Amino acid sequence: TMTGQKEPLRPLRPGRVSMYVCGVTVYDYSHIGHARVYVSFDVLYRYLRRLGLDVTYCRNFTDIDDKIIARAHELGEPALELSQRFIEEFHVDMDALGVLRPSLEPKATDHVGDIIAQIEAIIGNGHAYAVDGDVY
Repeated sequence: TMTGQKEPLRPLRPGRVSMYVCGVTVYDYSHIGHARVYVSFDVLYRYLRRLGLDVTYCRNFTDIDDKIIARAHELGEPALELSQRFIEEFHVDMDALGVLRPSLEPKATDHVGDIIAQIEAIIGNGHAYAVDGDVY
């Protein structure tokens, strides 16, 4: 925390909290690292709900990426078909572990315009810069 000590949870909106958890880049099957991360956040999600809080839990899927494009090319299939297949496989794995589904699971491809606008705003306010097509 900013205070350097434990602080009680004080929701911005009484009785309601939001969780955003970075999701997987879906170009291959899940591995033990994915299991550890999402089981951990599942425990937190369940705990917050058990406290009686209304929890909005968002975990995204990065369904377009250089790794996805390369793997799709390697396998000779469209990138979005590959990513959809591995989204489904991810759900199979998480379901087998008993991990609850989040409230929201947005895909990056459904929000490309929003992502571009956000990056432009960050560059515009001086907190990032572009070099040779990449943003830092």
